[in-house]
Amino acid sequence: MSELTRPMKVGVMTVALGAALFAAYRFVSREAASAGGYRVHAFLPDVTGVAPKSRVMISGIQVGIIDRIALDHGRARLEIKMNPDVVLFEDAAVGKKASSLIGESYIVLAPGTEGQKPLQDGAEITHSIEAPSVESLEAQVRDVLLDVKAVTASLGKSVGSDQGQQQIADTLKNLAEVTEALNQTVRENREGVKATVTNINDIAQGSRPEIAAILANLRQVSEDAKRLTSGVGEDGKPGDVRSAIERVNRASATLESVLTHADNVAARIDRGEGTVGRLTKDDALVDDVHGVVQDVGDVVGGIRRLQTVVGLKTDYNFLANTVKSYVELRLQPSEDKYYAIELVNDPRGKTSFEQTDVDTTNPNLPPHYREVRTTTTNAFRFSFQFAKRLGPFTGRFGIKESTGSVGLDLHLLDDRFELRQDLFGFSEELSPRWRVGLAYEFIRKLWLFGGADDLLNAGRRDYFVGLQLRFFDQDIKTILPFAPKSF
Repeated sequence: MSELTRPMKVGVMTVALGAALFAAYRFVSREAASAGGYRVHAFLPDVTGVAPKSRVMISGIQVGIIDRIALDHGRARLEIKMNPDVVLFEDAAVGKKASSLIGESYIVLAPGTEGQKPLQDGAEITHSIEAPSVESLEAQVRDVLLDVKAVTASLGKSVGSDQGQQQIADTLKNLAEVTEALNQTVRENREGVKATVTNINDIAQGSRPEIAAILANLRQVSEDAKRLTSGVGEDGKPGDVRSAIERVNRASATLESVLTHADNVAARIDRGEGTVGRLTKDDALVDDVHGVVQDVGDVVGGIRRLQTVVGLKTDYNFLANTVKSYVELRLQPSEDKYYAIELVNDPRGKTSFEQTDVDTTNPNLPPHYREVRTTTTNAFRFSFQFAKRLGPFTGRFGIKESTGSVGLDLHLLDDRFELRQDLFGFSEELSPRWRVGLAYEFIRKLWLFGGADDLLNAGRRDYFVGLQLRFFDQDIKTILPFAPKSF
């Protein structure tokens, strides 16, 4: 039995020792904590001092190891194996930090902002951390040593030369002479200085009451100054000087804030930010603004060139024994064309026709017949025509007295005599309405005209005569840009 127990004890000890060695390996090994983790990679321009299997730290705590370092298109590629319980986000950053002055370094990480998208296995860390290195410190020390060397060389050139040494010797000689002259002056005036001190003592002894009064006054003045400058006076309010200083401090703080804002605005403008900054930096925007200004100038120029002609006309129809009135506005952007807008009050009214085809079984009526109804309403009529002039002729097209129309005018005698023809009213009768008129400007701006209306319809034919006042009006032109869009 004892022979069996001894091997069992040896086996148990061997198993226990193996378990202890495995636990120690897990504790010491750098890869143990990252077992079951995920991998990320990053690119750095220089990984001097970083070795494979070295630590990866966040805030001084190891969160992974460098699994592999390789050269990828001239940059160092780091394969990092992360602990499974450490989460990196898409704005995470990587950098190198020196662990000692002998060149050892390790990799540091910034995990990123919580709430961002977490990095998955195989993802790339695209941001970097700029940290000072031993090389940068060496460069700074080298620059300082160069400056010290330059200063030493300058001192050597100035003081170390024969001329510099002679100047220092002359300076020391002059100082010795001044000291000797001062000592001689003191020895020669010792008795006078002693008498002066004695007189000052006598005066002080005899003037003690006055000195006491002066000191009392000085004490009172200092107390008054203290009250003025103290933080809180006897009435619990700040002293006058203190209050003034506080107001000055507040004003200076406000002024500093205003200057800061002004500096920020100037900096934004200089960087080309904001509307004003873009106007000073963005050539395309400047060109756009220039184009808009030119377009506005074209519009304003067009309005300035636009002529507005107002016509007020009244004619008398002989057969109908009625008076017909017109108000006309011409918008004339150039000499050879214009737009005419006209409002007409016609006593004959506005006539419309309605045609109805009827099928009936009434024996007293035809089985199929057509009804035509004529309706005349007392309503204003309007005209809107576009006119284009070619030589002595002006052609017009558009709406005449609320119906489609065409017209042709002939101008003679320096445009003081006009022959006007209009063909319109195609829907009022079977034949359109043809109006022919003659007009003559017998007095400036006043026209006499007459003619015949509805020549193609004998039952509605009439003759008329009337007067028209036609003049330019600049006031209407000025309000056109502000007219409603429906106008």
